[in-house]
Amino acid sequence: MAKDWRPGGVTLHRDRHAPATDPYFGVRLWLQTETRHGWVWAYNLEHLDLIRRFVQAPLREGIPWHDHGRKMTVVARLPAWMQQAKNRDDVLRAIARIHASLLRT
Repeated sequence: MAKDWRPGGVTLHRDRHAPATDPYFGVRLWLQTETRHGWVWAYNLEHLDLIRRFVQAPLREGIPWHDHGRKMTVVARLPAWMQQAKNRDDVLRAIARIHASLLRT
């Protein structure tokens, strides 16, 4: 299961191989595409650009050793496969496909 918040009953998507849907309206998100690892999706272009910049970064700083609290940032909540350097090219190609689909419409 990708992201599931039980108290509010909000689910982004149940299966990483299923398209992402909006948690409030239940409609499929426009900015998404499938990869062999799972779906890459974003709510808007700023969100997509943030994901692209994070994935593109050659060096990512980790959590400081003295900070044991759980990080709730957008990039900290990305799926593990998106954060792995070995999948960088796949994720960047998927983001490029999303951008290209916007230019076609």
